[in-house]
Amino acid sequence: MTESVRQMGALMRKEFLLEWRQRYALNGMLLYIVGAVFVCYLSFNARRGQLTPIVWNTLFWIILLFTAINAIAKSFVQERAGRQLYYYMLASPQQIILSKIFYNTALMLVLALLGFGTYAFVLGNPVQDVLLYLLTLVLGAVGFAASLTLVSGIASKAENPATLMAVLSFPIILPLLLMLLKISKNALDGLDRSVSWSEIGTVLAIDAIVLTLSWLLFPFLWRS
Repeated sequence: MTESVRQMGALMRKEFLLEWRQRYALNGMLLYIVGAVFVCYLSFNARRGQLTPIVWNTLFWIILLFTAINAIAKSFVQERAGRQLYYYMLASPQQIILSKIFYNTALMLVLALLGFGTYAFVLGNPVQDVLLYLLTLVLGAVGFAASLTLVSGIASKAENPATLMAVLSFPIILPLLLMLLKISKNALDGLDRSVSWSEIGTVLAIDAIVLTLSWLLFPFLWRS
């Protein structure tokens, strides 16, 4: 168990080092967030009354969703066949997929928190229950990272990975996104947290199912 954790730590460290060396990718994602927030500001600045809390919440999750797709889509697509064979000889497929999921979760948490801070600073913060909203961001980061990482692994085996990833990710992301919108809407309205327990349980169940499927199915995909 200790050896497995150590190898996963080494794989995650490799992901961080690669991302740090290719800082244009991280800078591009940050620029996308800032640019999208600025466009929203320009669009609603002249007529502030149109930016209701519902519109505010919907725009933010749209920005976060496309940020997640751009950040996680390259998880396996950018890996060359020779490098994958090298990983195959060093670590188990479960370690490979979990290390990428954990890394993408950490990356999404950073992007989500930075995006929320920038978005709230520029367009105002109508959220009444900030702690519940931040919990929604954490659940969304885990769900997006787990789902899109597994889909990226499947799509990387196809000839047209970008199209296949768009087709496969939609039915997985849609129910997760609907639950996240409901929880965040409750946080916006300041409702009692007990109202959101069922949606939180559903999101946790979706995250657990995706993680379990990644653990069980990825070894067969990795051997191919």
